Amino acid sequence: MGAGVSSDLDAQKGTTNFQLKTGLNDVPESCISSIFMYLDPPEICKLARLNKAFRGASLADFVWETKLPSNYRCLVEKVLGRNPDSLCKKETFARLCTPNRFDGGNKEVWLDKNSGKLCLSVSAKAMKITGIDDRRYWNHIPTEESRFETVAYLQQIWWFEVVGELEFEFPPGSYSVFFRLHLGKPSKRFGRRVCNLDQVHGWNTKPVRFQLSTSTGHQISSECYLYKPGNWVHYHAGDFVIDDSNPTTKIKFSMMQIDCTHTKGGLCVDSVFIYPSEFRQIRFK
Repeated sequence: MGAGVSSDLDAQKGTTNFQLKTGLNDVPESCISSIFMYLDPPEICKLARLNKAFRGASLADFVWETKLPSNYRCLVEKVLGRNPDSLCKKETFARLCTPNRFDGGNKEVWLDKNSGKLCLSVSAKAMKITGIDDRRYWNHIPTEESRFETVAYLQQIWWFEVVGELEFEFPPGSYSVFFRLHLGKPSKRFGRRVCNLDQVHGWNTKPVRFQLSTSTGHQISSECYLYKPGNWVHYHAGDFVIDDSNPTTKIKFSMMQIDCTHTKGGLCVDSVFIYPSEFRQIRFK
């Protein structure tokens, strides 16, 4: 009888040892991949470091296809110049998260690495600026403070007007448009940032009018005084909505101060940003 009890204990001990050896490596990749579909890309990349099973699951195409925007095939062809089927979905996501320039290098598009949402920027060089060819009024100055390495700097002018257009295939959603502006001329001296405010004038007399319109019928107009000299500020020009029935949308955005009773100057125009509207509260508080 004692021998029987001893055998039972040995059997239970063996079962316990077997259970202790079961770990994350024993979870099927298909199950892990199914869980990854509900996680954000940075979380997937962190978990992929755990072991071989998690790393293999993180490479599944069906996981990364859920992180890509609905128009990713168009983006790969237009921006990367590649056949969408020639890249795995994880590599497609990684390449699209890197800012990619198009239209002569004056526009950029990228995906937010946390959400996979589409973001765009348009350089001042891609916009129509009244008097831009007259060096008495405007200059293009190089700077490390712009993603395009250069900004349009206004010295002085009576009629101020900046207009831009963009035609693009946006994924469905709500988007916000911002002008990135700076009162004063930033530069570096002895390795430190300095800002010359000598030419800043005229912006507190009348507000600047921002306008936004789209080929889908959205139109919005607002006015705002420029503020915070010496700092880059994102001025909200308006929002627009894209639904499934609008594969390609043309948007037009502008800012102007055309009251010729006074001059204005000392302004840097960097670019226009187009972000998903939910980013507005997070990035531009």
